[in-house]
Amino acid sequence: MTTAGLEPACLEDIARTTDDIRRAVQSVIEGKDDVVSTAVTVLLAEGHLLVEDVPGVGKTMLAKALARAIGSSVRRIQFTPDLLPSDITGVSIYNQEQRDFEFKPGPVFANVVVGDEINRASPKTQSALLECMEERQVTVDGVTYALEPPFIVVATQNPIEMEGTYPLPEAQRDRFMARVSMGYPSGQSELEMLDLHGAYDPLTEMQPVTDAARVRQLVTAVRDVYAAPAVKEYIVDIVAATRAHPELRLGASPRASLHLLRACRAHAALAARDHVLPDDVQLLAAPVLTHRLLPTADAQLARRSVSDVLDDVLERVPVPGGTARPAGSRGR
Repeated sequence: MTTAGLEPACLEDIARTTDDIRRAVQSVIEGKDDVVSTAVTVLLAEGHLLVEDVPGVGKTMLAKALARAIGSSVRRIQFTPDLLPSDITGVSIYNQEQRDFEFKPGPVFANVVVGDEINRASPKTQSALLECMEERQVTVDGVTYALEPPFIVVATQNPIEMEGTYPLPEAQRDRFMARVSMGYPSGQSELEMLDLHGAYDPLTEMQPVTDAARVRQLVTAVRDVYAAPAVKEYIVDIVAATRAHPELRLGASPRASLHLLRACRAHAALAARDHVLPDDVQLLAAPVLTHRLLPTADAQLARRSVSDVLDDVLERVPVPGGTARPAGSRGR
């Protein structure tokens, strides 16, 4: 669908609804406004989120709060070494009464799928999510089943404890639109957490502020946020620069370019803006690109992180001008 761009009333509606979602999640996740905003951005951009941090900082709570806020179905998968692919996607079971095989859907058939400690499952089991995340469908015994939108995988992993884990393959990491780190809360936020979580679970009192049907409408509307040719060229130049950088042995993929553009459109819509700015690209470049990049051995010896290299790329790539939506331009 190509339209003449988003109307101001539609933009205000998107901003109002997403603000309600963010406030609802923030009532459970204290002091992490940036992380919550990124999660909502990924939801509207039809992406998936990887939350990577040490235990006990609220990774799983973030995913559950997001699902509760949008009033959608949520299923949690605890990844373990003995988990099988059929435990995720589902299995065909022979029905003796009907004398035929009957498909029993797995936990991936939900609007929000929480993959807890995804790196504890074997590569074979991790690969069961590849088709689900990219094509939003599941194929079992030669039959393909569509996953109902909105569909988002929020996976968590602990980067510290490596024993008994299987690092995510690059093909899997590349399917996550963004990666965020929760980080430790500030002292004041931790005090508020003790008051809020010390006596009861705030999730039990959290009420949905919208529903899955409304989120589907928002996702469709976000696709029509205008991105000027100069902004698209800026995204391509940044991604191309990561592939040519001497301190990276693996740069960002073409999928990364597409994910960055979609995330920027969603971020602009959250700000009630009908066009993407270079500021959106610069703000989202780190969460969208860093988990896809691999540093060289020399960069690691020099203690240069992927974030440092990406900062260098953003400084070198020229920032475009003239990115506002011209009158009468098309949404795409």
